[in-house]
Amino acid sequence: MNYGEIKKCDIANGEGIRVSLFVSGCTHRCEGCFNEATWDFHFGKPFTEETEQEILDALRPEYVDGLSLLGGEPFEPANQQVLLPFLRRVREEFPDKSIWCYTGYLFDEELQKESRARCGCTDEMLGLLDVLVDGEFILAQRDISLQFRGSKNQRLINVPASLASGSVVEYHPVKGSLS
Repeated sequence: MNYGEIKKCDIANGEGIRVSLFVSGCTHRCEGCFNEATWDFHFGKPFTEETEQEILDALRPEYVDGLSLLGGEPFEPANQQVLLPFLRRVREEFPDKSIWCYTGYLFDEELQKESRARCGCTDEMLGLLDVLVDGEFILAQRDISLQFRGSKNQRLINVPASLASGSVVEYHPVKGSLS
């Protein structure tokens, strides 16, 4: 897997101060995408053990609230296979930090049912997430007033509550949180 960028002090892609990893590779190709360069699976740099360590070190300060995964598309099967062991490490070393993930796939229709996104890693990867922002970006539904998402169709999902209940449970950001 390649990645395009690591932001070590991001306040736009989840609550609080976050470390954000922008993975490469996306088959959605949404019109108006803010990060078209990451559609190419070969864009950027290889995600190595050194990259993992860099991100883990960036997560260490107490003021960092968690990790956000963006893209490209973290739930492309090739990306899931690399991200899953990394997310295990993040969860083990930082159990109190949240993990957010942005995906163009729909939680209940594509990640939990048979689809091109599902693979042997999908269920465990979902189980390591706290919040999933799902749905493709739709330019005609773009709304810059939305918190942590770009178009009205996209949802903020409380993943643990959704998995426990068997239905989508919306996530509500803390009032007054950044972004």
